[in-house]
Amino acid sequence: MADHLFPCEQPFLAESIRLELGSHSFLVASSLQKQRMASFIKKLESNAFLMNLWAVSAAFFTYFSMYMFRKPFTAASFEDSLGAWDQKPLLVSAQVIGYLISKIIGVRVVSQMQPGRRAVALVGLILLSHAALLLFAVVPAPWHIAAIFLNGLPLGMVFGLVLGFLEGRKMTEALTAGLCASFILAGGFSKTVGQWTLQFLSQQLQLDMATAERWMPFVAGALFIVPLLASVWMLVRIPPPSAMDREARSERSPMNAADRRKMIGSYGLGLACIAIVYFLATILRSLRDDFAPEILSGMGAQVSASVYTSIDFYVAAIVLVVNSLGVLIVDNRKALILSFVISLVGFVTILTALVLTEIRMLTPVAFLIVIGAGLYLPYVAIHTTVFERMMAVTRDRGNIGFLMYVVDSLGYLGYVGIMLLRNVLPKSEENLSGQILSGFRWTCWISAMTSIVFVLIAIVYFHRLGMKSQASTRSMVEA
Repeated sequence: MADHLFPCEQPFLAESIRLELGSHSFLVASSLQKQRMASFIKKLESNAFLMNLWAVSAAFFTYFSMYMFRKPFTAASFEDSLGAWDQKPLLVSAQVIGYLISKIIGVRVVSQMQPGRRAVALVGLILLSHAALLLFAVVPAPWHIAAIFLNGLPLGMVFGLVLGFLEGRKMTEALTAGLCASFILAGGFSKTVGQWTLQFLSQQLQLDMATAERWMPFVAGALFIVPLLASVWMLVRIPPPSAMDREARSERSPMNAADRRKMIGSYGLGLACIAIVYFLATILRSLRDDFAPEILSGMGAQVSASVYTSIDFYVAAIVLVVNSLGVLIVDNRKALILSFVISLVGFVTILTALVLTEIRMLTPVAFLIVIGAGLYLPYVAIHTTVFERMMAVTRDRGNIGFLMYVVDSLGYLGYVGIMLLRNVLPKSEENLSGQILSGFRWTCWISAMTSIVFVLIAIVYFHRLGMKSQASTRSMVEA
């Protein structure tokens, strides 16, 4: 009777029960996943080796993936001129100007970014840069120059956001060395990816070379969206610095305008020396990174795509082992001075490579490896040790993201100036590769000799600062 009066009730009840059970199963599964993740986080916090391996892997792959949205376009030659301007230097300059503006904005944004917002900011900035690469592919010339400028504009803040997950720990040097490995290795690998993508677009899809060069950066970036999201997911799950970390390296906190002014005013001379050294190292690094094919071609070498990755692998192995050893030194002042000594060794290595090349004792590939090792020793030392140990010595309120972005913005300002100057100056009768090689060699000589002077000044300044800090600490303890 009930079935006759209410013919739809039983199926409806059955469906309702299934939905209820399904919802309950989903909630149980979700709860189990949360429990497993909480258990995993506890394992990370209790196992130092596992936590450090997780953190360095997350940072490495996040920044490595970002590079695939920024650098593959430098593998293309862009031989067509735009009026009186060579196209490739113009495109590189436009992107670096965007990157520079991002660094300047980052002085404020990165230094005051709350930890809980870093991950969303990271993903959002990189996806915006990828959208700009789509514009680069579809808009007509010369508007593609504006598109590559927009590509660089969000990316300058990525490094500081990733660094925020790693600083203020006893293992920060090693973790940051792993982060720096990403941009050393990614520089060469991005060219390899760019050349492979160009070959695919031109040979498999039968695009003409000019069209393939336009689409290549967007396609190369699309390959790394999933690795990027997975890496940021890993970053978010890194536990914060422990009480022991904060005791050894000082607590790191967001900075307001007053904090930033105080830090610059307190350590102006020392920071100026570091900024000049970093300024010159950034110019060298950027020239080598963006024009490696032209430098090798100017020296008479023609190499395959995979060689660029091999070159940077050797550079990374040398530089990262040397700089990560800073974690073995407990005394912050001694570790800070050692980082300056490592920087001196780097600049002497550059001068040695130049001399050996003049007397033909280095092959073109060996030249690029030795120059790379020499310039990355100080460049990475500033990232891994100099500012980290400076903060630990002074115990001032703040974070190394602010200091990095002050010197980074100055470094890229210098590189932009050189790129623009090169296009303004009258062209010589040499081919493009010869011009770039000649300019790179002169820049190496001037930068290395100038930097040696300022590193020596920085050693004296921070040695005295460290002695004052130790004396102040001793007085407080005795009181």
